[in-house]
Amino acid sequence: MSSTSERSSEETFLCSICLEVFSEPVSTPCGHNFCKRCLCQAWAPEGPCTCPLCKKRYDREPELSVNTLISEIVSQFKLEAKKSEPQESKPGEVSCDFCSEPKLKALKSCLVCLSSFCETHLQPHLTVSGLKTHQLMEPVENLEDRMCPTHQRPLELFCRTDEKIVCITCSVLEHKNHELVSLEEACEACSSSLLHTQAQRQQMVEQRRLKVQEIQRCVELIDTEFDRERSVGLQVFSDLMQSVQRRLDQFLEELQEKQSRSHKRAQELVQQLEQEICELEKSITEAERLSQAHDPLHFLQRCPALTPPAGLKEWSRVSFEPDTCEGSTARALTELDKSLSEGFDQAFKQLPSRLELLRVQQFVVDVTLDPDTAQHHLVLSEDLKQVHHTYVRRELPDSPLRFDTRPNVLGKQSFSSGRFYFEVQVKGKTEWDLGVAQESINRRGGNPLSPKHGFWCITLRNKDQYFACKKPSVRLSVQRAPQKVGVFVDYGEGLVSFYDADSADLLFSFSGCCFREKLFPFFSPSLNDGGSNSAPLVLTAV
Repeated sequence: MSSTSERSSEETFLCSICLEVFSEPVSTPCGHNFCKRCLCQAWAPEGPCTCPLCKKRYDREPELSVNTLISEIVSQFKLEAKKSEPQESKPGEVSCDFCSEPKLKALKSCLVCLSSFCETHLQPHLTVSGLKTHQLMEPVENLEDRMCPTHQRPLELFCRTDEKIVCITCSVLEHKNHELVSLEEACEACSSSLLHTQAQRQQMVEQRRLKVQEIQRCVELIDTEFDRERSVGLQVFSDLMQSVQRRLDQFLEELQEKQSRSHKRAQELVQQLEQEICELEKSITEAERLSQAHDPLHFLQRCPALTPPAGLKEWSRVSFEPDTCEGSTARALTELDKSLSEGFDQAFKQLPSRLELLRVQQFVVDVTLDPDTAQHHLVLSEDLKQVHHTYVRRELPDSPLRFDTRPNVLGKQSFSSGRFYFEVQVKGKTEWDLGVAQESINRRGGNPLSPKHGFWCITLRNKDQYFACKKPSVRLSVQRAPQKVGVFVDYGEGLVSFYDADSADLLFSFSGCCFREKLFPFFSPSLNDGGSNSAPLVLTAV
């Protein structure tokens, strides 16, 4: 009945001339529908036009209208007809085992026949009584793998005892009294186990990624240390080379001066000697000339003038002793050794503190300021790395985390274990407070900065007075005003240390602390003081 109805429905959309589904359907004035091309060919070029169905005559060719309803229905009909047509199997799809080329896409696979069938070749399994009992499933490849190699029965069960897929016969014979479940149940359990395994493997992947990051971090620290050591070594050896070069230049200059003095002294003596030699030779020449004269009167008159010139030195008593350079090299090396020894002593005195600072700098963390804790008169930079005080009160949301009276602010990051280090630039300031504070500190009113009240800080007052905030406070002996202060915390050891980050000097350490809460970096740029203390505290990169 359904096939007859489908056939009549299809005939409704057939052109009565070409007997095919309508193509560009048009309607005549008498109400019949034809393909536009078929109707135009049926009408004679000249003479009256006659409807092919009702034979109604028209004196002239009537105006034809496109039947949009039939056109849309025909388009839908063609689309559905195309979908219902058997489809060829595509790469990756299971094809029918009984189709000749081109092979159609399989709809079902039979575990008894070990074959896959398209819609046409599947019909016997749906109609023949002997084939209706066969087990059909969604189309799959390699059906032989789904059959028990021993009993040639479909593999339908999973033996949990032996962890093996078996058939019904296997379950009765070889796997009797074993724990057997359906393939679906086993698959579900396996999927659950696989998800758990996947989660474990993902966790292992994350652990290894963290280890990679840790190693990379260590490599970065090593590179940083090598760069620092290279920089320090280059500076030290450059200073030594410059010191040696200065000593060498001084040594050569001293030798040059001694040589010049000796040459000058010798030249002066030679000039005096040559002058006296010249005068003596003149007197000798005059004496020889007079001795040859024949006039006694003239000889006697000139003879007194031939006495030796006055002012001649007694050269036998004059000695030339040049400045000696013997031992100059030894003396210069002795002075160089003394100078280098003093330089080495100075360098080695600073070495332990340098190494200690390098050690704690390995635990550097990126700290930013928490605007929710900043007192109303504090101004924070956009990157939350700088803070300074102003006398203009800012309108900020009220929060129990905010300091209400003192110009304080905390870091956004908290620490409840391990070690951490950060540096703060204090250049240009006359007062400031730095350190760490525990989470439960009183932010209302003005508690003193002391470990008893949850603060471990050092402070600057009156431009050059440094104190450790204890009860009583401890005055710090600072060789020079630090421009950058490093803060190091070892939570487990209960240690808070402060360093001059430029000279590597240890300013102060709180030891033996007992931390039971989260610790936050603590900052106070102190009051502006009419502009004299307007410079900001700046969190800097290490």
